[in-house]
Amino acid sequence: MSITDAALIERVVKRQDRHAYSQLVLRHQSTVRQWTRRLCNGDEALGDDLAQETFIKAYAALPAFRGDGKLSTWLYRIAFNLAASQWRRQQPEWVDWDVMVENEQEGDDNALTMADQLTQTRDLTRAMKQLSAPQQWAIELCFADGFSHREVADIMGVPVGTVKTHILRGKQTLSRLLATWGHEA
Repeated sequence: MSITDAALIERVVKRQDRHAYSQLVLRHQSTVRQWTRRLCNGDEALGDDLAQETFIKAYAALPAFRGDGKLSTWLYRIAFNLAASQWRRQQPEWVDWDVMVENEQEGDDNALTMADQLTQTRDLTRAMKQLSAPQQWAIELCFADGFSHREVADIMGVPVGTVKTHILRGKQTLSRLLATWGHEA
């Protein structure tokens, strides 16, 4: 039987049990690393550094973890905060789909369907870049990562109503942009 996150957290906080913390890291490192790499526009090295920094900061802050939400949400919030200063300096960029489409088309003669799918994804990515950063983050967290509005609010540090507004306005903008996207040459 697997020990719960709450039991491991208790061992870390009460006994400074580093082995218990390593178990928490092992459980959550893959999803945190995927999230941080996405936050870093697919830059694996930078994303891995951010993930490592997230776990270092989480270890020091673990006594402050209230446990009223999921540990993963709390970890995402830490990563989000660590990346926030970088985002203030520059707009976040999402994956460069142009390169992926070119690579797919060059590598496989039967890749037309995949290329079409990637082109649609590229179009969505380009449209996403037209949104404000908070709209992008809220949509990405809800729809790509599957977080609830409450969890996204916790991660972003804003009220739930603000998250819903970011999503609504972002979806309206995407709908408007993508309605005319296919008509452009």
